[in-house]
Amino acid sequence: MIELPTGLPADLAPLSWLLGVWEGTGVIEYTAGERRYQGEFSHRVSFSHDSGPFLNYAASATFLGAEGTDEPVALLAETGFWRLERPRTDADPGPALLPPTAAPTPRTVDDVEALRTDDGFPLQVSVTHSDGTLELYLGRIAGPRIDIATDAVVRPAGAKAYSAATRMYGLVDSHLLWAWDITALGETLKSHASARLAKV
Repeated sequence: MIELPTGLPADLAPLSWLLGVWEGTGVIEYTAGERRYQGEFSHRVSFSHDSGPFLNYAASATFLGAEGTDEPVALLAETGFWRLERPRTDADPGPALLPPTAAPTPRTVDDVEALRTDDGFPLQVSVTHSDGTLELYLGRIAGPRIDIATDAVVRPAGAKAYSAATRMYGLVDSHLLWAWDITALGETLKSHASARLAKV
């Protein structure tokens, strides 16, 4: 059973079930040209907050090998922010270090409900990878299911070809399940990894 925290900013209510640290394993299955990538990986994901209207996100993954005999290899370290997508007002700070130009007023449950549509709440996720790749995802959160797709991918000049992705997250039997599809290495968008994580 997942316990939902209380006292969160109203904008975090739809995301509150994500809060905490999740760990588990997943599988990689991806073919690019003549090369096939496959094997198992360990995965750790953390969602936290520091009183702002967003979640802090961090994740890491380690390749455990195709047969369990290879040496573990660090695959991924990424960090970012998850928030409901909404228009910014004069009461919000930014851009950069610019302070708000209107008195801040706490957002209410009614303000958040005004964002809801037939298919859930609009979601914005920004992710930075340790190799310098940046992703901006847009999508929806509807109860215990999240579907997001890249709106933009920015990568360093020397990075491997990677231009788009989708991710799906769901809460099933108190576990966080996710799947990640990518457009990379000359291939069209297709599945490459999935995992099942338990809250620790």
